[in-house]
Amino acid sequence: MVSRINIWGIACAFLLFAGVATAQNSQRTYCNPINIDYGYTPIPNFSTAGRHRATADPVIVTYKGDYYLFSTNQWGYWWSSDMSNWHFVARHFLRPEHKVYDDLCAPAVWVQGDTLLVFGSTYSDNFPIWMSTNPKGNEWKEAIHKFEPGGWDPAFFRDDDGKLYMYNGSSNVYPVYGAEVDPTTFHLKGYRKEMYLLQPYKYGWQRFGENLDNIFLDPFMEGAWMTKHNKKYYLQYGAPGTEFSGYSDGVIVGEGPLGPFKPQPMPFSYKPGGFARGAGHGATYQDKWNNYWHVSTMVIAIKNNFERRIGIWPAGFDKDDVMYCNTAFGDYPTYLPTGETDHLKSRFTGWMLLNYNKPVTVSSTLGNYSANNAVDEDIKTYWSAASANAGEWIATDLGNISTINAVQINYADQDANVLGKPSGPFYHQYKLLYSTDNKSWKTVIDKSKNKTDVPHDYVELNKPVKARYIKLVNQHMPTGKFAISGLRVFGNGGGTKPDTVKEFIVLRTEKDKRDAWIKWRPVDNAYAYNIYIGVASDKLYNCIMVHNASQYFFKAMDKDMPYYFRIEAVNENGVSEPTAVIKSE
Repeated sequence: MVSRINIWGIACAFLLFAGVATAQNSQRTYCNPINIDYGYTPIPNFSTAGRHRATADPVIVTYKGDYYLFSTNQWGYWWSSDMSNWHFVARHFLRPEHKVYDDLCAPAVWVQGDTLLVFGSTYSDNFPIWMSTNPKGNEWKEAIHKFEPGGWDPAFFRDDDGKLYMYNGSSNVYPVYGAEVDPTTFHLKGYRKEMYLLQPYKYGWQRFGENLDNIFLDPFMEGAWMTKHNKKYYLQYGAPGTEFSGYSDGVIVGEGPLGPFKPQPMPFSYKPGGFARGAGHGATYQDKWNNYWHVSTMVIAIKNNFERRIGIWPAGFDKDDVMYCNTAFGDYPTYLPTGETDHLKSRFTGWMLLNYNKPVTVSSTLGNYSANNAVDEDIKTYWSAASANAGEWIATDLGNISTINAVQINYADQDANVLGKPSGPFYHQYKLLYSTDNKSWKTVIDKSKNKTDVPHDYVELNKPVKARYIKLVNQHMPTGKFAISGLRVFGNGGGTKPDTVKEFIVLRTEKDKRDAWIKWRPVDNAYAYNIYIGVASDKLYNCIMVHNASQYFFKAMDKDMPYYFRIEAVNENGVSEPTAVIKSE
């Protein structure tokens, strides 16, 4: 006979599992990097350090009520009705005569009337421009067999008056170019004109290098994209290099689609800190409620410089028509769009990271891929088990019983054997368990029957659970070892928020006004800090998250302008009150 207590326990477990299943179907939030079935690099000599997933240069457009996502070398594209659940459509956009790996490298995607059009980067192969009125059904035909002008990192913009413009360029020597294009014949209606060339001597963020030291190469400028707002034209571009944390999108603003343009001093899409860094070479689009979002490239760059992912952030224009992108807590759980909203107000859920650098135990370890790499808030490092066997596991101790709202599982590529887009069954299977005492375990997420590829799986729990320990148990890997770059648990620790930061100062050197040394007194109960930066006291639109630090060398300023700063402390329980804004001239 089963006791009433056991029956209640069974019922609770069933309801909990049902709640989680429901959450995955009606998810209200997402977490960067977005969880799509990224293909592996198709280029053999790009993967000599190990086969790995890679994509970049994303474009999202809204078409017939759905969102369509295209990016580099994926042999297809995705569509979604909610910006959460993305469905892959397999498609090669090149003809057999095109003997290249770059199938839609840095694609251009635009809507013209009732038609979606696509074009990939080329200068010499004369790729087609493709068109579709049913991309969800994978129905495409050529709009033109050879777009003879070509262009690397192309972007097309259809203005309100029906005129069509093309922008292109990817170089550390040449500028981004623009030209008008006949929307019927797709011939240029004049010579390409220079739009903008980088000015790293003035704008510090445009300097090449991880530390913006500019000693190896001149910075690269690429990835054009045009957005029109309030009769102004915002030409966006990526810089200074795709392999760096400071990979960003800048913007120049003009009164016409071909300029002249004036730069905004700071990059508008900027994410040099946090778990997954970089926010360059992207595209700005509007959701179903006309809210602006920006999709761009996030950087890993370990097995190859072009090892990258995709992130999406709220964006928009303020009352003074300044373009912004809100990347504060940009790789934490973020609310999906549900209606018209103000993106100057954060869409961060308030669910904090609960296990930064907390104790970790594992079933086994391969070489130097140590367990702590899974909780160090760095997507570039990872733990790997010795095998891909079912039963390999990793457990993290949150330190105290906490409320858990969501979990993100970021898989790493260790001994993968795939080139290009996998064919046939390709999926992850796992169970996620929780415990209050490290002895008695319950299942919170069961994906032991999952048949989808979830390299950055993010699960929002329909009902939060209380736990101190979280254990991820492998059931099946699609390729390679069981390896994790980030087992990230989100919720609330139930304790005290951090104290306000004291002794916050910015020392701006007279030797080079692009640079500053930011210092503060460490807060005992904080694990991270958000530094907010802007060129006006009420426009602190750029944010840098740094962990376990009391200083930051900031080298991204316009040498001719004053800057404004404030800082807040972050821990498992929330965010401190920010400091007063300080000015540095």
